[in-house]
Amino acid sequence: MNKIDTLEIVLLVAAIVFAVLSVVAFFAGITYRKNIVEKQFGSAEEKAKSIVENAQKEAKAKQREILLEGKEANQKLKAEAEAEIKERRRELTNQEKRINQKEENLDKKTEALEKKDQALNQKLKELETKESEIAEIKQKQLENLEKISGLTREEAREMIISDIENQTRHEAAIMVKEIEQQAKENAEKNARNIIASSIQKVAADHVAETTVSVVSLPSDEMKGRIIGREGRNIRTLETMTGVDLIIDDTPEAVILSSFDPIRREVARIALEKLIVDGRIHPARIEETVAKAQKEVEATIKQEGESATFETGVHGLHPELIKLLGKLRFRTSYGQNVLKHSIEVSHLAGVMAGELGADVTLAKRAGLLHDIGKAVDHEIEGSHVTIGADIAKKYKENKEIIHAIMAHHGDVDAETLIAQLVQAADAISAARPGARRENIETYIKRLEKLEEIANSFDGVEKSFAIQAGREVRIMVKPEVVNDQGMILVAKDIVKRIEAELEYPGQIKISLIRETRAVDFAK
Repeated sequence: MNKIDTLEIVLLVAAIVFAVLSVVAFFAGITYRKNIVEKQFGSAEEKAKSIVENAQKEAKAKQREILLEGKEANQKLKAEAEAEIKERRRELTNQEKRINQKEENLDKKTEALEKKDQALNQKLKELETKESEIAEIKQKQLENLEKISGLTREEAREMIISDIENQTRHEAAIMVKEIEQQAKENAEKNARNIIASSIQKVAADHVAETTVSVVSLPSDEMKGRIIGREGRNIRTLETMTGVDLIIDDTPEAVILSSFDPIRREVARIALEKLIVDGRIHPARIEETVAKAQKEVEATIKQEGESATFETGVHGLHPELIKLLGKLRFRTSYGQNVLKHSIEVSHLAGVMAGELGADVTLAKRAGLLHDIGKAVDHEIEGSHVTIGADIAKKYKENKEIIHAIMAHHGDVDAETLIAQLVQAADAISAARPGARRENIETYIKRLEKLEEIANSFDGVEKSFAIQAGREVRIMVKPEVVNDQGMILVAKDIVKRIEAELEYPGQIKISLIRETRAVDFAK
């Protein structure tokens, strides 16, 4: 064996020894760590046990505390409940006592009421007995009265009722007469004051117009030029204007005749222009008439606007303004209709102001009340109906339409405005000098008034006086008594209102005279 082999063996042995030592050291380390871990684990278990024991002790202590607190709270609640129960029992006992006391009081009151009821029943029985006795006595008295008077009960009742009825009628007639007299006096006084004030504030000039116009000529030679060769000029003028030219022996004048005032005005203006110009022939006549028509149309518009400005009525439809302007050339009984409408507007406005009514509405209704007369010669129907239709067409107020319809009594005046317009229209028409009336028509109206009055029973004589404004009637005293005069006057008024047309109002005065005549011998 050589050195190399010995060395290898030594190294191998050394390696084995080192490996054995390493393994021993490894296991020794593991055993040491195990012992250390076991010691640590043992101490942890002891700590855990200690913690658990302490927790159990604390839990038991807490449990005892909680139980003690619960017992105390339970005892406290029990004591409170018992106290509340005692208090409620005490209240119930008191209530029971009060209820028992009330029941005792009610029993006492019931007994008292029963006693009163018995007493009342006793009194009722006594009253019934007395009533029957009184009825028997009354019946006996009535029988005795019937024997004494010789009348039955029904006859006596009828006699008493008849006397009372006659007496009541007499008293009622006297009372009605007194009330009517007082009302008339007050109404007439107030109406007189209002109308007098209105008339003083409103004054208008009245100029009578006719259906002819007179055009002055510079000389009679102009008549021939107006007639023209073979009458061509006059024919052209009459054809263009619709007016009759009357050329007679009247010196230096030509008469224009037409019932249409606007045509007559056109003819007058055209003829005056032709006379001034001097050139009179058909072509010139046509040209002049056309210019005159434009002038009249402008005048119509201007007159309508002036009327609205004068009365303070604004917001009228332009066509209504034109129709108002046409009234400037329209007359009624010789009274200019436009001036009449303006006057009615003012009068209605003043009276409305006095009575506290709508002044603006009253003025508007007064201005438009005769608007139908502007076209009544073109449209069939009365100017009242035509005027109402025109007002409806141009969307006027219903009160204004009603006032137009009622201003001549075609329908009853249902509003204060309609009554004011009616009164203002009558005042304007009745103003002295406002209208001309045919003497024959005037006499016929007076005769008719007396005829109506004489047609009533008990009327002896009647007299129409004050130009037909009053009728005085003498009645027969043996036929008409003082109370009956009131009824006769009312009947005569109704008859006159139904059968006659008249401006303003007519006063009916009844006179009853009783005379006693005797002779001393």
